[in-house]
Amino acid sequence: MTAGGSIEVRLARTCAEVEAAQRLRYRVFYEECGAHAGPRMRESRRDVDAYDATMDHLVVIDHARSDADGQVVGNYRLLRGERLGSGGSFYSSSEFDISPMLDSGKRLLELGRSCVLREYRELSILQLLWRAIAGYVADHDIQVMFGCASLKSNDPAALREQLSYLHRHHLAPPSMRPRALVSSPIRIESQGASSMDPALVRAMLGPLIKGYLRLGAGIGEGAYVDHQFNTVDVCIVMPTGQLTRRYRRHYERAIERPLPGADAADLVDEDVDPRMVASR
Repeated sequence: MTAGGSIEVRLARTCAEVEAAQRLRYRVFYEECGAHAGPRMRESRRDVDAYDATMDHLVVIDHARSDADGQVVGNYRLLRGERLGSGGSFYSSSEFDISPMLDSGKRLLELGRSCVLREYRELSILQLLWRAIAGYVADHDIQVMFGCASLKSNDPAALREQLSYLHRHHLAPPSMRPRALVSSPIRIESQGASSMDPALVRAMLGPLIKGYLRLGAGIGEGAYVDHQFNTVDVCIVMPTGQLTRRYRRHYERAIERPLPGADAADLVDEDVDPRMVASR
């Protein structure tokens, strides 16, 4: 898929393009956001893990940039359940018990490693990434999207209001709800009065999580401290049948084909701007 000018958004086709995406991830997550890299990663200046070989890598390419600067300026990792094979696992399984989704029999797509180079973090680029994901979802008849999303602190106490808000207002249905694996004690108060206005707390959330909530996503129970990335993670759960009505209409027009999901009567309706998507 090509957006006017020099920008192209598509799946990586070569090992070189995957390596370019890994270099972008290192630049964003480690150099900009302060994640902790091991010696090999620091030497290669690439964010690499064992999941890369199984994933599809959605990349934003700016053909106007020089090879020295790096033409890959945006990235998402995509993993369909059918590609796991015997003994395979999703990345999210390292932080959350996702057995309710695995046992559901639904076609799953894990989203992860969302990042865009700082100077490209604008609405048009983000919109292109989500349009490409919508096309991928339609092509593979995906029924549930999910993945880890981060709150930018590794101190749960500092995130108390945000975590409480998410658990009070946006828990995924019990039948599809992941649970955080025990890494450190995190007490989340999902009931009772909050000292802050919910609208103010929602405004404190990162743009990626707010974008998922606008789509109609829920979260799993609990949160996980990711010490490598200096974050506290929640698990996002997005059944395609629960996409907000306006988002569904917007993306179906953009990709010129229907998205999988529920009948129109079952769709969630929300008066939101369908262009508001964001990068981690």
